[in-house]
Amino acid sequence: MVIRALLLLCGLWSGSLLAQEAADQRVPVSLIVRGDYVLTMESGLPVLVDGAVAISGDRILRVGPWEDIEARFSAEQVLPGDGRIVMPGLINGHTHTSMALFRGMVDDLDLMTWLNQYVFPMEGRFVTPEFVRIGTELACWEMIQGGTTSFVDMYFYPDTIARVVDRCGLRAIVAAPHIDFPSPGFKGWADSFAAAIEFVEAWQGRHPRITPAFAPHAPYTVVPEHIEATAKMAAKLGAPVSMHIAEAPAETEFVFEKYETSPVKHVAATGLFEQWLIGAHMIQLDQEDISLVASKGVGAVHNPTSNMKLGAGVAPVADMIAAGVKVGLGTDGAASNNDLDMWEEIRLAALVHKLKAADPTAIPAPTALDMATRMGAEAIGLGDQVGRLSVGMQADLIQVDFTRLRHGPLYDVMSHLVYVLDSQDVRTTVVAGQVLMREREVLTLDEDALRKDIERVRDEIRAALAP
Repeated sequence: MVIRALLLLCGLWSGSLLAQEAADQRVPVSLIVRGDYVLTMESGLPVLVDGAVAISGDRILRVGPWEDIEARFSAEQVLPGDGRIVMPGLINGHTHTSMALFRGMVDDLDLMTWLNQYVFPMEGRFVTPEFVRIGTELACWEMIQGGTTSFVDMYFYPDTIARVVDRCGLRAIVAAPHIDFPSPGFKGWADSFAAAIEFVEAWQGRHPRITPAFAPHAPYTVVPEHIEATAKMAAKLGAPVSMHIAEAPAETEFVFEKYETSPVKHVAATGLFEQWLIGAHMIQLDQEDISLVASKGVGAVHNPTSNMKLGAGVAPVADMIAAGVKVGLGTDGAASNNDLDMWEEIRLAALVHKLKAADPTAIPAPTALDMATRMGAEAIGLGDQVGRLSVGMQADLIQVDFTRLRHGPLYDVMSHLVYVLDSQDVRTTVVAGQVLMREREVLTLDEDALRKDIERVRDEIRAALAP
């Protein structure tokens, strides 16, 4: 009996050693993110049930069932996934972050009145590097809270914006605006374009999460010779360009009266369509325009909330996608939205085109979600880095909660994400493998200090608006 007991003990001890040895042989990773559901946004792949994502540094090492991930990897940190959907972070393809400080300043106006009578004058009065720093921090805090992990920005003092992006941990294409008339910090085109070149050269290849870009504002604020100069410089430096194109009826009328063509054909004639171009809004397009955009590989960014609020029209999104155009989603600035909530854009993109076409199948839920993730990444030229949960991609992902009573019952994950869940349901935001928000707490920005800065700017703008 004693011998048998000793043998059993030896066997147990040997088994525990083997188990420990197997555990020690697991590959160490920096982070594992679990979920009851994992939505990769890879074409043709089903939603994983009880899955996880293993992350090493800033890259995704493996995506698969939790049982498989647990057996293969050991992590410094494991984020639990009960009641969570893990998915790629959202991509805001067009915004003006610092304009968050103009949120609600003036509403219910058409685009040109809004710009010329309010926005441009207030920018000339208030926009400084400090204003931009505060506004960008506010916008980044809001985007982190809402699960946006990448964005394309177009605003003044881009160096300040890039430094905020560096500190807060998000990923961004930061585009330096240049315009033909005086703007904050500049007398006109010449110095603003020179500053844009300097910014792109200074930041190019400098930071893994920040891509510098050019931003000629729009066909109605930049003459074709200057757009052509941007195209040539973008080609020389291999830099992206973000530009408002075909944004509203007033722009279409202006371009036709002056150049006898459409905004799309007008900009294409400058050579800009041969570059890495992100076209914001793209509302006033006919079939010839759509074919041209598709043939040149120009990315389009649909901004449904801003377009509806300014009465600018509805972009022909379904026709663009059918023609092969990569269409993403954007919020535009919070001055014309009035928030940076990408979930609102996803839902409206799914709904407004059903209404316009009188066709409930026009933009189905998976397509709307695709526009904010995989296709949105392709539209801004980052499709090989973000937008999908796939091995080797950047580890930009979020966890979304679906356990509240108002969430139930859940039958279809994609449908739920588009028509039920919203920004308040995002629990975790991860960019390049770094946790930026955990359980709704933003970890990279000082909320109390930011609140004080916002209140100070608010009081100054209120005083300026007072009769």
